Amino acid sequence: MLQISPKSIQSTPAQGREIVQRFADQGYQLEPEALEAICRYQGSSEDLLRRIIGCVDRSVAVIGIQHINGLIQPSSDDRAGNATSPSPTQRSPPAQAAPPASPRAALSSPAPRTQLAAPVSPTVARPLPDSIADGAHLPEHSAQLHCDITGRSTCVGEYDDFVCYFRDRYAKIREILSRRINSRPIESLGKSTSGREVSLIGMVLDIRNTTKGNRVIELEDPTGVVVAVIQKDGEAYEESGQIIPDEVIGVTGISDGNGRIFVRSILWPDMPNHTAPLARGSGHAIFISDLHVGSRYFMSDAWQRFSDWLNGKADDPSGLATQVEYLVIAGDLVDGIGVYPGQEKDLAILDIYSQYEAAAGLLNAIRSDIKIIISPGNHDIVRQAEPQPALPQEVQRYFRPDMLFVGNPATVTLSGISVLIYHGRSIDDLVLRLPGIAYANPERAMIEMLKRRHLSPIYGSRVSIAPEHEDHYVISRPPAILHCGHVHTVGIARYKGVAVINSGTWQSQTDFQKKMNIQPICAVAPIVDLATMKVRKLIFD
Repeated sequence: MLQISPKSIQSTPAQGREIVQRFADQGYQLEPEALEAICRYQGSSEDLLRRIIGCVDRSVAVIGIQHINGLIQPSSDDRAGNATSPSPTQRSPPAQAAPPASPRAALSSPAPRTQLAAPVSPTVARPLPDSIADGAHLPEHSAQLHCDITGRSTCVGEYDDFVCYFRDRYAKIREILSRRINSRPIESLGKSTSGREVSLIGMVLDIRNTTKGNRVIELEDPTGVVVAVIQKDGEAYEESGQIIPDEVIGVTGISDGNGRIFVRSILWPDMPNHTAPLARGSGHAIFISDLHVGSRYFMSDAWQRFSDWLNGKADDPSGLATQVEYLVIAGDLVDGIGVYPGQEKDLAILDIYSQYEAAAGLLNAIRSDIKIIISPGNHDIVRQAEPQPALPQEVQRYFRPDMLFVGNPATVTLSGISVLIYHGRSIDDLVLRLPGIAYANPERAMIEMLKRRHLSPIYGSRVSIAPEHEDHYVISRPPAILHCGHVHTVGIARYKGVAVINSGTWQSQTDFQKKMNIQPICAVAPIVDLATMKVRKLIFD
């Protein structure tokens, strides 16, 4: 099948080159027929490209005409046909298998191997409005939820849940790596491969050092387990120190024909070389987190300055406040109850519902033309196991009905700009396991998430992850913005075109933080120009 890739862009017209490059930036290739249909499209090409990326199955590497036929609006002569987008394919029921010794061994357990290799269905949390599903043009200023766990949890904690969870993670990330490495199954490493260079894609089962100073990684795939040896004087030894448990990586090396491979290079799934939004956004978005309303350390004066500025009650010579259209909150809206021992001594409001009522009063006071998006965190009134659903209805009723409540993590679009929201609790795990990662620079931990295409790659550490049948943490499509909180420090960076933002806190230093020598960065509001993707910090302390 003839495919159009970035290498063959030179042979297409200028419009075709731009379209092909945009899809390549998102990790897709185009068949010639699909490119021709897109070029012939009479409507807004920006809108069409955005809808195609939003609807195509994440397991698809090459977009063909069959993927876009339902998204091309009919001409004026045949609009009565009401073409609609194809519905996503439903995944088949999980395979049954005998329980392994541990959840991580589920990947190569005796369950049928075809279960893992099957195409993965796209994640669709809640159905989009009919006008969007039918391919109509999105409003110029719109906030849309595209995926989260709300109302879709299937986990009951049984063995099959673990099997499905790890297999789904492997399948999704393997699909990403397969575009860059020609791998073989582990079971094929027999005598015939002795002395030959081979490439594998596997999930990290174990990491250890030998007495001679070499590093040994156990990798597994649906067909078996292999020992990957990284010699202390080898080229890959230094970067192998970045490998963490449960992530999916690719390795290339020499097989000894007896179940071992001597690694020469390591490949992480990573982002494309440059990720760019498919459409230019408009307006400005402010990103905040960790308000901790109800804590006696909540910075009410700083918040009032912030609210007054947004509402035009404070000096704003640049007129920037009037351009704000979105306010995105990445968790810990309130301080909660019983989150840690002795918390009651730190609370100004001792009832959880009163905390949310107070938080609602603060947010309801913000001018109504700003769209507010709220995601939960570990202090909020949702289950502690991640992924977390949106705040419950009995809490949402305190807030204005126009606010958008999403889960954790969640993917939303703001005027067409893709934003991945995650509270960021896995930063705790990454700080413990990766050299050079510290709470003072949370953006570095977030960049590691992007490199691994996973928001919480380590399973069974500080983050409690429910083994859903689908791994909601895999970053299948690169976002334009990754927004986290949790660690109470501000970090802003850009990684391969992705704006990385950790937005600090609105809670001053607690007694516990003083004992731990944690210095929070308070009352800072990162603001993004959605047209240029430039990020600035507004300070209200």
